[in-house]
Amino acid sequence: MTVKPRITENAAWTGARPVLSVLMPFLRDDPRDLLQLLDREAASLGRSVEIVVLDDGTGDIALTGGLIDVITHMSLPVRLITLAKNEGRSVGRNRLAAAARGGSLLFLDSDMRPDAFHFLGPWADLVKAQDPAVAFGGFSLLQAPTDGKFAVHRAMAVKSDCLPHDVRALTPEKYVYTSNLLVRRDVFEAEAFDSAFTGWGWEDVEWAMRVSRRWPVIHIDNPATHMGLDTTASLAGKYEQSAANFARVVAKHPDIVSGYPSFRVAKKLKRLPMLKTVRPMIKQAALTDWLPVKARAFSLRLYRAALYAEAV
Repeated sequence: MTVKPRITENAAWTGARPVLSVLMPFLRDDPRDLLQLLDREAASLGRSVEIVVLDDGTGDIALTGGLIDVITHMSLPVRLITLAKNEGRSVGRNRLAAAARGGSLLFLDSDMRPDAFHFLGPWADLVKAQDPAVAFGGFSLLQAPTDGKFAVHRAMAVKSDCLPHDVRALTPEKYVYTSNLLVRRDVFEAEAFDSAFTGWGWEDVEWAMRVSRRWPVIHIDNPATHMGLDTTASLAGKYEQSAANFARVVAKHPDIVSGYPSFRVAKKLKRLPMLKTVRPMIKQAALTDWLPVKARAFSLRLYRAALYAEAV
């Protein structure tokens, strides 16, 4: 028996005619802090921006109750969709888009924190002035935790992900993540996320590859901090989950992926006769606390490439 989603809306939702819908999925994370930070801009935005939140099957009654209380008191229009069962990242984002009313959709992960007080305002202004097909605002680690257990992930993200907008624009489809991503509705309806992707990784980049063949992808300087850094063991586990997704991307977009360093390294590693034997050793080096952070980060990147070698 299919259980219908529970829908909760605050008073500001009724009658609002937003130009921009902020879409925020979460699973077990607590989005209340982010919602309250965004609501600080309500007075300057009027009802031009709404927020749609998706609880993708968390099943936490206390969290749901606290979240409803926060939403009820917010000035921005907010709708909460609570699912009884997890549907996954791609399906969840498609559901969010269907529930939104704005002509442009801002996908914003619940573990993000705006790096400036005025965050939604610049996005709404961009929509009104340019109505871009796709735009990525960037993300940083300015507010992220600095605990030693996150040092490897921090080092990797700073080097490969937290890049200025002009650098990202050189390979626009590569640096597109749904953590802070604006998509015009007609573009999303023409090219939705591929629900065949499961687990973690690559569904947003693959989507951007498809979209970039039809529309321009622009990059702007409106970053938010990614608060959800992972331990090295957790990140290694995510890479293990992502190998099948990477294989799917290679099969669908070989012309684009072949230019990525991760693909080229994986291709070289594939030729090693003892790769499956060596791979656990590479992982262990990444997990070894007494090694320098740079060496551990290199080992983890190499481990990821070794996993991906089976897909190239």
